Amino acid sequence: MDLDENSPVYDSSTFDNVEDDAMLIDLPTSLIITNVGSRIFNDENEKKRFEGLFRYCEDEATFQYFKSFRRVRVNFVSSEAAAAARIQLHQATVADERINCYFAQPTAPKDEADDGHLQPPAREKQFLISPPASPPVGWEPVEEAEPCINYDLLAAVANLAPGEAHELHPATEDKPGIFVHICEAPGPKDEKPAIVQTRCPDRPVS
Repeated sequence: MDLDENSPVYDSSTFDNVEDDAMLIDLPTSLIITNVGSRIFNDENEKKRFEGLFRYCEDEATFQYFKSFRRVRVNFVSSEAAAAARIQLHQATVADERINCYFAQPTAPKDEADDGHLQPPAREKQFLISPPASPPVGWEPVEEAEPCINYDLLAAVANLAPGEAHELHPATEDKPGIFVHICEAPGPKDEKPAIVQTRCPDRPVS
């Protein structure tokens, strides 16, 4: 289909049929136009003709140009207008190029209450696992139990005399006994070990 500035793009019957289709309510309100000719980016008159093709359907349509990708994003107020433009202008020849029209994916988050940013995890005490520096979407902290501290065992170890061997389990005929050796308390920090100087070897007599 070849189009110029005088070609009627939309007829009333096509737009009415689109508008009556209740299934168009969930369609996006923007189109991505690909394979756009370079003349549309460089010539203001060609750009106005290009925009006029889409404004036949809706005067409030806005345009975003991506010259490096030869693409244009057309934003409509209603999904019916976007659907009508998609039907009429897909594979149409504009500025000597056959353009393609695709529905743009919606950019707004599905949950309106969400501002579109990843929320920090809840302030719950974590004993072992810290959240990653950049948590991925959907990451949730692992619920962990508090560390189990056996105070009876600590008290029993504290009562053992240092420097002695304490038998925990007696030996049997086929199994060795289990002993715990408590380290002696370190000496005062001020005491430094003496450093013995190494004697230099005798020089040979010439």
